[in-house]
Amino acid sequence: MTNSPHLARRLWRRIGTWLGIVSVASCSVPSSPPVEPGARPAPPPAPAAAPAKKPDATIVGVQPIIRTAAELRRHAAQRLVAANPGKVYLGKPPDPLLAIPVLEIELLPDGHIRRIEVLRRPSQAQDTIQLAIDAVKRAAPFGDLRHMHEARRFTETFLFDDDRRFKPRTLD
Repeated sequence: MTNSPHLARRLWRRIGTWLGIVSVASCSVPSSPPVEPGARPAPPPAPAAAPAKKPDATIVGVQPIIRTAAELRRHAAQRLVAANPGKVYLGKPPDPLLAIPVLEIELLPDGHIRRIEVLRRPSQAQDTIQLAIDAVKRAAPFGDLRHMHEARRFTETFLFDDDRRFKPRTLD
């Protein structure tokens, strides 16, 4: 009978393990409230609302890290639209357009403007050149460009309608 203390310990361990399993299982089972006969059960709770969509970085002023020229052009066009409410249109460009100035914008690593060069001057509505330059200045800075391995410049074509509102061609 020298094995009896050993067997007793093993038996108590198994009983303890089973008791632990049973207690954990009973905790995880949700209890339902009692329902009186003839009464309707309460409807299940409504699912939680979906989390709100994260706002666009171009609108709230958060500047993303930009790594490629394509990302820079796309982000800059979005910034132009967000920074110039009432001065842009987003629909189909009219035919004919009033003017089509083209600017090359060179930026510093922090996204601020280094220089703006006019690549194409429209033959009429010369004032749209200055309107385009002012729109670019309002949209700056254009994000963190320190991770770009390419030149920090982009070209944007401004499609002006008769009301002197523009659309960046990148978004067309």
